[in-house]
This record gives sequence, C-alpha cells and structure tokens, in this order.
Amino acid sequence: MTDRPAPSSPSPRPPRPAATLVVVRDAITGPEGLEVLLLRRAERGDHNSGAWVFPGGLVDAGDREAAMCSSGLSDTQANARLGVTEGARDYFVCAVRECFEECGLLFADGPLPDAHTAMHWRRQVHCGELAWADLCTRAGWTLRLDRLAYLSHWLTPLGRAKRFDTRFFVAVAPAGQAAVHDEHETVEHAWLRPAEALSRGTDFKLMTPTRVTLELLARFQTCEALMDWARAPRQVALVMPRVGQGPEGERPVMPEEPAWAEIGRLDPLGHGHVSYALVPGVPVRLSERVIRVTAPNGSLMTGPGTNTYLVGGGAANRWTVIDPGPDDEEHVRAVLAAAPGPIEAIVLTHSHKDHSPASQALSAATGAPVWGRWPAHPQGQDPRLALDRELQHGERLVCSSETHLRVLHTPGHASNHLCFLLEEEKLLFTGDHVMQSSTVVINPPDGDMAAYLASLRGLLDEGLEWLAPGHGFLMAQPAKVIEALVAHRLRREALVLEATLALGPASVARLRERVYTDIPSALYAMAERSLLAHLIKLQTEGRVRQDEAGWSAA
Repeated sequence: MTDRPAPSSPSPRPPRPAATLVVVRDAITGPEGLEVLLLRRAERGDHNSGAWVFPGGLVDAGDREAAMCSSGLSDTQANARLGVTEGARDYFVCAVRECFEECGLLFADGPLPDAHTAMHWRRQVHCGELAWADLCTRAGWTLRLDRLAYLSHWLTPLGRAKRFDTRFFVAVAPAGQAAVHDEHETVEHAWLRPAEALSRGTDFKLMTPTRVTLELLARFQTCEALMDWARAPRQVALVMPRVGQGPEGERPVMPEEPAWAEIGRLDPLGHGHVSYALVPGVPVRLSERVIRVTAPNGSLMTGPGTNTYLVGGGAANRWTVIDPGPDDEEHVRAVLAAAPGPIEAIVLTHSHKDHSPASQALSAATGAPVWGRWPAHPQGQDPRLALDRELQHGERLVCSSETHLRVLHTPGHASNHLCFLLEEEKLLFTGDHVMQSSTVVINPPDGDMAAYLASLRGLLDEGLEWLAPGHGFLMAQPAKVIEALVAHRLRREALVLEATLALGPASVARLRERVYTDIPSALYAMAERSLLAHLIKLQTEGRVRQDEAGWSAA
C-alpha cells in the first residue's frame, strides 16, 4: 500500500520574507521581443547552486530603514498592492537592494558611481559593512519604488529545510546602466529572450519559480505590454508548489497539476512521499475508509485509467468496491490484493465498458453481490451487465459501522449513472459525472444534456468537500469545480446556438467546425455527440429546430 500518512513531525518553520526583481528590456538586436536578465548562482552545495535566477534575496531590517529614502509608493499603496496590513514597502526596497548587490542595476534617482566604486559599495552592503539606508543617504539616492510592478507571490513547499515567502516584482532596466554580476553570489549573467532560456535544456538549470515566470514573460512581445498587464488591477494568487514522488523522481508539483490537491490532503506536512502519477495496479490509501486502485486502461477517453475504489474498514474490516473497472484479469487481481478485508458488495456508478465489466470476475472471486441501475438504452453499455439489485436515489448503504454511502442518481452522461456520497468525509465518488482534466461526453440517446446540467446543479446542495472521480486524482473545492463545469457547458451551448443562427440549416459536422475549434481531430466524433446533445436540449426548449436540411435557430 502506498501513500500512507507519514509519521508526525514538528510543524515546519515559518518561511522567511524575500523579494525577487525580474528585470526586462526590449530586444536590442534581432526580431522584436523582450529580453530578461538572468544570473547564474555560484556553487554553494545547495539546490540553488548553478541555477539561473533573477536578482533577489531575503528582506532584512535595514530595508525598512531604507524605505525612508524612497519615493513613488506610500506604505498604504504598497500594503494594498501586496494585500497585507503592514510592511509591504520592505519587499520593494529589498528587491531594489538585491538587484543592485547582485547585478549592479540601480532603480533610483541620483548620481551613479563609477564601476569600481559601485562594486565596492555592493560588496560592503552584501557583507553588512554598510547599511543600505546609510549608503542611500551618502550617495544621495532616492529609490524609485514606483518603477517596480508586483508580479507574483511564491511560497516554498512544506518540508523544505529552507522556506521563503517571496514577492516577485518586474521592472524595465534603467536606461544607461549595464548589468555586472557580483562574482560572489553570481558568477555569470545573460540577457535572453524568455523562450530561448526555456529551450536551453537540462544543462541550463532553472528552478520552478524561474521557469514558470519565464513562461509568463514569453507571452509578451514588448516591455510596455508586460508592464501594462502587471500594473493593471488583478488578483495575485499565492503559489505554493507541493513536493511529490513519481516517474521523474522527487519534484515540485504546481497548483494547476492534477495531483496538487491530493498531495496536500495526504501529505499535509510536506514529507514528499505522495505520488504525482496514477500508477496502474498500485493501491493508494486516501483515508482510513478509502483505497484507490487504477486500472491499466489509460487512453484518450479514459485519461490515466479507470479508478476502482474500496470503501469501508472499521472494526469489522468490511469493504465495498465502487466501479470494479474493465474486464482485465490483472486489474481484478490488484483490487483483490488491495482489499485489507473481505469484499462484501460491488456497486457501479454506471455500466460503460471501462467501469462495470470486471464486476463479474470480482463477484465470482468474492461472492459479493453487484448493485447498480439498468440503463435505458443499450448503446455503449456493458453487454454482460448483471445486477443483483437496482439501487434507488437516496438509498443509504452501510459499508461498515463507521462508513456509509448515500446513493445519488445523476443521469446525464448515462441514464443509469449514480454518484456515491461518503457521508463521514463529505467525499463524492463521481464516476464519469465529474472527471478530472477532461470533459464528460454526453452521447444521446442514453446521454442527456438537460439531465446532466440538472444533476450537476443538484450536487451543489450536498455540502461536498472532496470529489473522487472515476478518472484522475482527488479534487478539492467541489462547488467551484461543479460551477465551472456548468458554466463551461452553458458557454458551449451559447456557441451552438450562435452557430445555428450563422450557418443554419447545417449538419452537426458543419456546426462542430465552428463550435469546437479547440480540440484535436481525434476528438471530433465525440464532440459531435455532445454537440448533438446540446441541440436536442435546445430543441426541447424551442430554441432550435431540425429539418431535412439540418439544424437551424428557431
């Protein structure tokens, strides 16, 4: 069994405040585009050694004193931009100081020193021999904090020995100044187009925040466009990667990756033992009551494979299987091996061929009855489906004395589709009603778009806390996920209606060309089935009509 909770350990140390300044300029030679300044860290025996980074470092007490030598940004304005109650200007001042220390670029009004004096001052400030505020006063500098725009907010993953709460800023390189690395913390520097830096391969070491920032910068052709975007009102979300294990070894997992929420649930202290990949046949303990085994049937339509869940435990150690999966002997053996105790029931979310066929072999091996619902139409269904009992909406299944599943009939993807609510954890086993990283196909006549949307909306009243999909990892914030799915379908429906107005009468294939412009050709057939489901819904509502020539707006 993998991913059991790690032994408890002391709470991690609070992260230390830090600031980073991304310096950009419009390309001097070659085609149009912006360039960004990158510095190569000296070899120090830590994970940053040799990495190409932006100027940055820890906020220190002297940065607050040096804020008195700044202009263009008040405490109130700085706090509002960073979303804090106090101390925001310290981050801006730190970013300016670290940029001067590490590459010699100074965002300030006042006389610039010669190169020799500048390097001497930089080293003095770095070693603590000269306070930053004292230098600004002596040199007659006024730090121009208004030249910096707030870019992003990063928090080092839990479990790291050193953790930083880093605010990233961006600024256009000051005119008439040349970058010079300090030959101490940084041993090389380069101005590169973001895409060029990203394409240099593994020898060009980039830390995760640097890589993600470069990907962002690559979207902009000019410094003006980048700065306009950065200065515009927007919500800057905190980004905290989580460390996981997988085929690429240990690595940070970003919030947009499928495994991120699950890693946080299973590894709250950041030990780094949870997998960011779904490995067929390897059981994963999701809680005291839930174990997941993924089938080896990954494909374009099934994603990483179909998930089989074992639910139960307790003093009697009794288990119920949800969705035994495809007819695959290897997967059935894996499910049997993963069960800590006797399997006493098998329940089906629906009877499509990647979810129910293994029920026969599993039932034969365990003697467990198979429960589910019969489909209204045979299309795409398991032809060998055999049920011992038909489940009803609202029925409550006792998996153990401490574990109960409530049956929710959720037609839409299939007429007989069920979700199962684990009441003790407010966790919903969604089958194909909600999938991760994939849109559910609604395939008439068994698939029904109106029923699907109604079923989704009905789940919003259940107070859900987690989703356990038939394909993918555990998903957090169920209400947000479900509302986004409904909104996506309604946007697609609006495009369908618009296409019938513009093209009608038109065939489903012709409408698909206009409505589904964002999918690969391999998905055209399935897209046309979902598009037909939209048309049938709109026809029922009297908004479109069909005749021999095709579909038109009513």
